[in-house]
Amino acid sequence: MPNILVVDDKDSMRNMLFETLSEEGYRVDAASDGQKAIDLVRNKSYDLVLTDLRMPDIDGLQVLSQVKEVDSETSVIVMTAYGTIEDAVSAMKSGAYDFITKPFDTEHLCVLVGRALENRRLVAENFVLRQEILADHGLENIIGQNVKMLELGQMVQKVAKSDASVLLQGESGTGKELFARAIHNLSERNDGPYITINCAAIPGELLENELFGSEKGAFTGAHARKMGKFEIANRGTIFLDEIGDMEIALQAKLLRVLQQKNFERLGGTKTVDVDVRVIAATNMDLPEIIRQKKFREDLYYRLSVFPLNIPPLRERQGDVPLLVDSFVEKYCREMKKPLKTLTKDALSLLEKYHWPGNVRELENTIERAIILAEGKKVSPEHLAVRLRRTDEIQLREGAGLKEIGAHAQMQAERATIIRVLKDVRGNKRKCAKVLRIDYTTLFDKIKKYKIDKDLA
Repeated sequence: MPNILVVDDKDSMRNMLFETLSEEGYRVDAASDGQKAIDLVRNKSYDLVLTDLRMPDIDGLQVLSQVKEVDSETSVIVMTAYGTIEDAVSAMKSGAYDFITKPFDTEHLCVLVGRALENRRLVAENFVLRQEILADHGLENIIGQNVKMLELGQMVQKVAKSDASVLLQGESGTGKELFARAIHNLSERNDGPYITINCAAIPGELLENELFGSEKGAFTGAHARKMGKFEIANRGTIFLDEIGDMEIALQAKLLRVLQQKNFERLGGTKTVDVDVRVIAATNMDLPEIIRQKKFREDLYYRLSVFPLNIPPLRERQGDVPLLVDSFVEKYCREMKKPLKTLTKDALSLLEKYHWPGNVRELENTIERAIILAEGKKVSPEHLAVRLRRTDEIQLREGAGLKEIGAHAQMQAERATIIRVLKDVRGNKRKCAKVLRIDYTTLFDKIKKYKIDKDLA
């Protein structure tokens, strides 16, 4: 519910405005002079200030100046008599949203107040490019017929109807933000803001300011009150990408928001209430970094009320042709080129590739190919991918210590088997005896590591 401050030195006008706006459902405070108004603005956040222009001592222009200094995003409407319209126009040049001349109709006033509050909301949403949020980012943009993807789509539709916190887990490039947008768009909050912030892209000392905002003077350079992303996301959704990179000290403040639905801005003492649905995402093994004391276990359980695991592209290779068709159509349209198709060899290459960068890497590959291909066909030479050799064991991007250890062990086993086989001139039974393993185990490893081809 918006907060409005009414400033007028005439009791009758001030009381009328207080009652009218209160009946409209707004939270209203009133001040009988400019100094009292300035004191209130410095201690409380207001969405709109409605001030008389001509007042003794401190007039409406000075109130406007102080309001804008404390919070440049607060809307101000100036009330004026007919004889001072020129002054009112000057006030608008100084940052007032609009002016209204006395006497006025209360219905006209309420319309003007509604417009000013809507303008403040739109200004806040400009931080996150509202036009992109209103674009179509539903489930139809999540392409795939793989069983895991179909099950995931059903889970998204179910959880979207609730306000439960969602934790999206998956490797880089799997499309976690697409799922977050889909959850928001399918929810009852879809008319509210959708705010995205990458916790890994902002240094720890600045992330708190981005998330929760700050008061004037909270730190060097804080010349006015700043709204944080949680405040902007009120009645909507906030997507915290790369949550595993958030510093442990800041995690405590995030936990409070999840538990109590409120926070204080940096340098402030006033509690700000928010109604925000939180969706988080990570490509990290959060239980592992919890064991390393780098992530709070209580925050993990708060975030993962409804965990969703997004499979890497290599586990749903059958979806590659569908994704390819979608990206080819997209980039041909964007580049204003005739629709192209992939040759059989080019599509086969993409289907066999291991995609360590997942869907993001595939999309970038197709975009590059559309740029390079001059004719109607995209050939293998237009694709910046390299198939791994049969003897190459590929580590995925972001592999953990256990996976790296297993990879090193397999490489060492392969090299040792080749060396011993050469020493015994290819006699597998002698090789098994030297290695102290049975013949069947040796045979399986030779087959697994494609060793016969190297010895041919």
